[in-house]
Amino acid sequence: MDAGFSEAPATGAGDPISEEEALRRLRLSDDPSAQYYAAWWLGRNRSTHPDAVPLLQEALRQRRPRDIGAGVEENAVARNAARALGKLAPAAHVAIADLLATLDDDDHGLREAAARALGELRAEAAVLPLQRRLASGPFVAGAQQPGTPRLVEPCEALLEALGDIGVATPEVVAVIEPFVEHERPLIRSAASRALLQLTGDRRWGEQLVALLQHQQLQVRRAALMDLGGAGWRESLEPIAATLAENSLKLIALRGLVENRELSLEAVATAGPDASTVAVLEVMDGLL
Repeated sequence: MDAGFSEAPATGAGDPISEEEALRRLRLSDDPSAQYYAAWWLGRNRSTHPDAVPLLQEALRQRRPRDIGAGVEENAVARNAARALGKLAPAAHVAIADLLATLDDDDHGLREAAARALGELRAEAAVLPLQRRLASGPFVAGAQQPGTPRLVEPCEALLEALGDIGVATPEVVAVIEPFVEHERPLIRSAASRALLQLTGDRRWGEQLVALLQHQQLQVRRAALMDLGGAGWRESLEPIAATLAENSLKLIALRGLVENRELSLEAVATAGPDASTVAVLEVMDGLL
């Protein structure tokens, strides 16, 4: 589940700007704060300007070892540039090589952003590199790093990227399957989503539906997004009944419509409760 572009970066540079101003700021290689917001803006607004992708590629390439005390530093700009490139298909397909190189960066967050972008771009060239990063399994790639809540690899993003790219070879499936037993429910959700996308096997959808009942809201949110992302139409009623924000239920329901051509009339049968009605009313205005 990627919420990286849901809100503007809190950098002090977040006033409304134009596309031309965003491009101007992204050219300011000596001002990471301005570049950080500009990269976010171009991705969030799905810029189609011919300079957007080349400038984002340049911003991605300016990464360097992290300096935690530097404020908005180059790698923060690179992370936003990677996220933005994932939003700019098909123009950003020319940046796939840059994103593939970024998968080997020492910066965990940058690897995560690159993986998500490659998934959004459906970059088949990324399948083998993504497999390699996950090949050591949940007890190595998925182990917690000492002194931090992070895992050795950004497994959630890597798994989701493989599902989104959609290359369903036995080797890809075999790499993903062990992660459905990971101790963290968010990783189990991401693995189940990928397997559902790749195989269509209902057991993975059922695992996601079971996570909609998890005691932690964060897990229920992730399962909602993963069911919507996978477009599993049998999750319609469980999504509508989930104890979570209507806005997220709406996104998940829209995912069912967009990914599986589920009719709005079918969604309307999901249940008569007030929460579902509210979701459907908003959905009716958006579709």
